[in-house]
Amino acid sequence: MSDLKEKIKEGKNFIREKSSIKPEVAIILGTGLGALVKEIKHPQVIPYQDIPFFPTPTGPGHKGELFLGKISNKDIVAMAGRFHYYEGYSLFDITFPVRVMKALGAKILIVSNASGGLNKNFLSGDLMIVSDQINLMGVNPLIGSNDDSLGPRFPDMFEAYDKKLISLTEKIALDLKIPLRKGIYIAVTGPNLETPAEYNFFSKIGDAVGMSTVPEVIVAVHCGLRVLGISVITDKCSPDALKPANIEEIIEIANNAEPKLSRLVKEVIKSL
Repeated sequence: MSDLKEKIKEGKNFIREKSSIKPEVAIILGTGLGALVKEIKHPQVIPYQDIPFFPTPTGPGHKGELFLGKISNKDIVAMAGRFHYYEGYSLFDITFPVRVMKALGAKILIVSNASGGLNKNFLSGDLMIVSDQINLMGVNPLIGSNDDSLGPRFPDMFEAYDKKLISLTEKIALDLKIPLRKGIYIAVTGPNLETPAEYNFFSKIGDAVGMSTVPEVIVAVHCGLRVLGISVITDKCSPDALKPANIEEIIEIANNAEPKLSRLVKEVIKSL
């Protein structure tokens, strides 16, 4: 058995000792979006620091707790807080929880993030469903030896974000009268925000930019999870609308958008 598989087993077994929940859906909550956990019925909460091989997030707006319980009568596991490459963690650390949630039984991963809007038609507070991604981080979580029992050596990213889940989410958003954008998410390492020249370049190839999500999605695809991604647009980064960014304002905008994100995700889970 590979070292990675042993660590996954140890993490899974620890969580199993704390909770009998066998999640169908896994959720990763991004910057300022942790309030979705209020929708979880009878939650069992485990601090990351207690779980073997889980790091502890240091980014603003990230709690560092694993929630297990029910949303819309479905068993779920939710990460309130994620890890970023800029915090100094390896991509193994960043993506390890995805593999543990898969081992717990999850079939679907719903991942959210706060991101800068590159598309000039996007407004702060908009929700954007991720149709595809571009990895500009210069790193990949699958580099190194591959355990074929965990996933293929060369996973196909043709449909990293599940088209059926996208269609379902678009329909539900329409029914709920929640405006929903759709676009391509670009991942960079951070922690610095981008230069005007970088924003100008990025706006030609994508619709939103952030410092997370892509590593987790690559690993999710590798281990066979269906993925739904939703970004909260927290600031306008189109070249003709640039102004200095304020992290407190970004978190506030994410917090303000959280209720509609919660409603949307809750109904999506209900419809699965």
